[in-house]
Amino acid sequence: MNIGLIIFSGIIIAPILWGINIYNHLVTLRNNTKKAWSNIDILLKQRNSELPKLIHTCQQHMTYEKETLEKVIKARNLVESALKTKDISNISAAEQQLAVGINGLFAVAENYPDLKASDAFLRLQTRITTLEESISDRREFYNDTANTNNTRIEQFPDIVIANLFNFESFQLMEFRQEEMQDIDISAEFKALS
Repeated sequence: MNIGLIIFSGIIIAPILWGINIYNHLVTLRNNTKKAWSNIDILLKQRNSELPKLIHTCQQHMTYEKETLEKVIKARNLVESALKTKDISNISAAEQQLAVGINGLFAVAENYPDLKASDAFLRLQTRITTLEESISDRREFYNDTANTNNTRIEQFPDIVIANLFNFESFQLMEFRQEEMQDIDISAEFKALS
Protein backbone atom coordinates (compact mmCIF):
# COMPACT_ATOMS: atom_id res chain seq x y z
CA MET A 1 0.00 0.00 0.00
CA ASN A 2 1.23 3.45 -0.81
CA ILE A 3 2.22 5.46 2.29
CA GLY A 4 1.28 8.71 0.55
CA LEU A 5 -2.26 7.44 -0.08
CA ILE A 6 -2.61 6.45 3.59
CA ILE A 7 -1.45 9.87 4.79
CA PHE A 8 -3.71 11.65 2.28
CA SER A 9 -6.68 9.49 3.34
CA GLY A 10 -5.89 10.21 7.01
CA ILE A 11 -5.82 13.95 6.33
CA ILE A 12 -9.25 13.77 4.69
CA ILE A 13 -10.92 11.19 6.96
CA ALA A 14 -9.67 12.45 10.35
CA PRO A 15 -11.39 15.88 10.15
CA ILE A 16 -14.61 14.25 8.91
CA LEU A 17 -14.62 11.80 11.83
CA TRP A 18 -13.74 14.64 14.21
CA GLY A 19 -16.68 16.70 12.88
CA ILE A 20 -19.07 13.75 13.14
CA ASN A 21 -17.97 13.15 16.74
CA ILE A 22 -18.53 16.78 17.74
CA TYR A 23 -21.90 16.88 15.94
CA ASN A 24 -23.07 13.74 17.76
CA HIS A 25 -22.03 15.17 21.14
CA LEU A 26 -23.89 18.41 20.45
CA VAL A 27 -27.02 16.51 19.38
CA THR A 28 -26.87 14.51 22.61
CA LEU A 29 -26.56 17.70 24.69
CA ARG A 30 -29.43 19.38 22.84
CA ASN A 31 -31.69 16.36 23.28
CA ASN A 32 -30.78 15.96 26.95
CA THR A 33 -31.67 19.61 27.55
CA LYS A 34 -35.01 19.22 25.75
CA LYS A 35 -35.70 16.09 27.78
CA ALA A 36 -34.85 17.92 31.02
CA TRP A 37 -37.30 20.69 30.10
CA SER A 38 -39.95 18.13 29.18
CA ASN A 39 -39.61 16.57 32.64
CA ILE A 40 -40.17 19.99 34.25
CA ASP A 41 -43.14 20.64 31.99
CA ILE A 42 -44.76 17.34 33.01
CA LEU A 43 -44.28 18.07 36.72
CA LEU A 44 -45.63 21.61 36.38
CA LYS A 45 -48.75 20.30 34.63
CA GLN A 46 -49.23 17.62 37.30
CA ARG A 47 -48.91 20.19 40.07
CA ASN A 48 -51.25 22.60 38.32
CA SER A 49 -53.86 19.86 37.95
CA GLU A 50 -53.64 19.14 41.71
CA LEU A 51 -54.03 22.77 42.79
CA PRO A 52 -57.77 23.08 41.98
CA LYS A 53 -58.40 20.04 44.20
CA LEU A 54 -56.42 21.65 47.01
CA ILE A 55 -58.24 24.95 46.62
CA HIS A 56 -61.62 23.21 46.60
CA THR A 57 -60.70 21.30 49.76
CA CYS A 58 -59.53 24.52 51.44
CA GLN A 59 -62.68 26.38 50.41
CA GLN A 60 -64.75 23.83 52.29
CA HIS A 61 -62.92 24.63 55.53
CA MET A 62 -61.61 28.19 55.21
CA THR A 63 -64.42 30.69 55.42
CA TYR A 64 -62.39 33.91 55.72
CA GLU A 65 -59.43 33.27 53.44
CA LYS A 66 -60.86 34.16 50.06
CA GLU A 67 -57.92 36.49 49.27
CA THR A 68 -55.34 33.77 49.98
CA LEU A 69 -57.17 31.29 47.76
CA GLU A 70 -57.54 33.87 45.00
CA LYS A 71 -53.78 34.51 45.06
CA VAL A 72 -53.11 30.82 44.47
CA ILE A 73 -55.71 30.64 41.68
CA LYS A 74 -54.30 33.74 39.99
CA ALA A 75 -50.72 32.46 40.27
CA ARG A 76 -51.74 29.05 38.91
CA ASN A 77 -53.35 30.73 35.90
CA LEU A 78 -50.16 32.74 35.33
CA VAL A 79 -48.14 29.52 35.29
CA GLU A 80 -50.60 27.97 32.82
CA SER A 81 -50.27 30.99 30.51
CA ALA A 82 -46.49 31.05 30.84
CA LEU A 83 -46.26 27.34 30.00
CA LYS A 84 -48.15 27.97 26.77
CA THR A 85 -45.65 30.64 25.71
CA LYS A 86 -42.66 28.44 26.68
CA ASP A 87 -40.82 31.61 27.75
CA ILE A 88 -38.49 30.48 30.52
CA SER A 89 -38.30 33.91 32.20
CA ASN A 90 -42.11 34.19 32.35
CA ILE A 91 -42.36 30.66 33.70
CA SER A 92 -39.77 31.41 36.39
CA ALA A 93 -41.62 34.57 37.47
CA ALA A 94 -44.99 32.83 37.51
CA GLU A 95 -43.53 29.89 39.42
CA GLN A 96 -42.20 32.22 42.09
CA GLN A 97 -45.61 33.86 42.53
CA LEU A 98 -47.23 30.46 42.81
CA ALA A 99 -44.67 29.31 45.39
CA VAL A 100 -45.47 32.40 47.49
CA GLY A 101 -49.19 31.69 47.16
CA ILE A 102 -48.86 28.02 48.08
CA ASN A 103 -46.62 28.81 51.05
CA GLY A 104 -49.12 31.41 52.22
CA LEU A 105 -51.98 28.95 51.82
CA PHE A 106 -50.18 26.28 53.84
CA ALA A 107 -49.29 28.86 56.51
CA VAL A 108 -52.90 30.03 56.81
CA ALA A 109 -54.12 26.42 56.84
CA GLU A 110 -52.32 25.98 60.17
CA ASN A 111 -55.09 28.04 61.77
CA TYR A 112 -57.83 25.66 60.64
CA PRO A 113 -57.73 22.44 62.70
CA ASP A 114 -60.51 20.81 60.68
CA LEU A 115 -58.63 21.46 57.48
CA LYS A 116 -55.33 20.18 58.90
CA ALA A 117 -57.13 17.02 60.01
CA SER A 118 -58.73 16.46 56.62
CA ASP A 119 -57.32 13.42 54.83
CA ALA A 120 -57.92 15.04 51.46
CA PHE A 121 -55.99 18.17 52.48
CA LEU A 122 -53.11 16.17 53.93
CA ARG A 123 -52.83 14.00 50.81
CA LEU A 124 -52.93 17.04 48.52
CA GLN A 125 -50.46 18.96 50.68
CA THR A 126 -48.05 16.02 50.58
CA ARG A 127 -48.55 15.54 46.84
CA ILE A 128 -47.98 19.21 46.03
CA THR A 129 -44.98 19.45 48.36
CA THR A 130 -43.47 16.37 46.70
CA LEU A 131 -44.11 17.84 43.26
CA GLU A 132 -42.52 21.15 44.32
CA GLU A 133 -39.39 19.32 45.47
CA SER A 134 -39.28 17.35 42.20
CA ILE A 135 -39.72 20.53 40.18
CA SER A 136 -36.85 22.13 42.08
CA ASP A 137 -34.61 19.13 41.43
CA ARG A 138 -35.56 19.02 37.75
CA ARG A 139 -35.03 22.77 37.41
CA GLU A 140 -31.49 22.33 38.71
CA PHE A 141 -30.89 19.42 36.31
CA TYR A 142 -32.31 21.43 33.39
CA ASN A 143 -30.04 24.37 34.20
CA ASP A 144 -27.03 22.03 34.38
CA THR A 145 -27.77 20.45 31.00
CA ALA A 146 -28.63 23.79 29.39
CA ASN A 147 -25.42 25.32 30.74
CA THR A 148 -23.35 22.40 29.44
CA ASN A 149 -25.00 22.74 26.03
CA ASN A 150 -24.50 26.51 25.96
CA THR A 151 -20.85 26.19 26.97
CA ARG A 152 -20.08 23.55 24.38
CA ILE A 153 -21.64 25.44 21.47
CA GLU A 154 -19.56 28.51 22.37
CA GLN A 155 -16.23 26.70 22.76
CA PHE A 156 -13.77 26.14 19.98
CA PRO A 157 -13.77 23.81 18.02
CA ASP A 158 -17.43 22.91 18.78
CA ILE A 159 -18.56 26.39 17.77
CA VAL A 160 -17.61 25.59 14.17
CA ILE A 161 -19.98 22.61 14.02
CA ALA A 162 -22.62 24.39 16.15
CA ASN A 163 -22.72 27.36 13.77
CA LEU A 164 -22.64 25.15 10.69
CA PHE A 165 -25.69 23.18 11.88
CA ASN A 166 -27.49 26.03 13.71
CA PHE A 167 -27.32 24.66 17.25
CA GLU A 168 -28.98 27.15 19.57
CA SER A 169 -28.44 27.98 23.22
CA PHE A 170 -31.08 27.34 25.88
CA GLN A 171 -32.28 29.95 28.35
CA LEU A 172 -31.59 29.09 31.98
CA MET A 173 -34.38 29.17 34.56
CA GLU A 174 -33.27 32.05 36.74
CA PHE A 175 -34.93 34.11 39.40
CA ARG A 176 -34.79 37.86 39.55
CA GLN A 177 -33.25 39.42 42.67
CA GLU A 178 -36.64 40.34 44.15
CA GLU A 179 -37.80 36.74 43.68
CA MET A 180 -34.91 35.42 45.79
CA GLN A 181 -35.71 37.56 48.82
CA ASP A 182 -37.36 36.06 51.88
CA ILE A 183 -41.11 35.86 51.72
CA ASP A 184 -42.98 38.02 54.22
CA ILE A 185 -46.11 36.14 55.21
CA SER A 186 -46.86 38.30 58.23
CA ALA A 187 -49.73 39.92 56.31
CA GLU A 188 -51.37 36.52 56.07
CA PHE A 189 -51.26 36.13 59.85
CA LYS A 190 -52.49 39.70 60.50
CA ALA A 191 -55.60 38.93 58.45
CA LEU A 192 -56.38 36.12 60.87
CA SER A 193 -56.24 38.34 63.97
